[in-house]
Amino acid sequence: MAILFPRIIQAKQIIRRSLSMEIPKGYLAIYVGEQEKKRFVVPVWLLSQPAFQELLDQAEQEFGFAHQMGGLTIPCSEYTFSDIASQLGAL
Repeated sequence: MAILFPRIIQAKQIIRRSLSMEIPKGYLAIYVGEQEKKRFVVPVWLLSQPAFQELLDQAEQEFGFAHQMGGLTIPCSEYTFSDIASQLGAL
């Protein structure tokens, strides 16, 4: 469980630095896509879900947690992200 907390803290710090539109408290912006990136605003609790952890691992391997988009970027298709987020009740 303790392994999850550094990732969540890093993701929150990136979101705070983002110059994008306001994000409601308890949510964060995630950029998803293989070519063009689409912005999703999802609840923070999504970060702790095991299915979502796999996506975070992919993002960490490809980008680290600092990426030019200014937010958390996940290198998967929009369909894959939407499917996982919908199954977890986040979208």
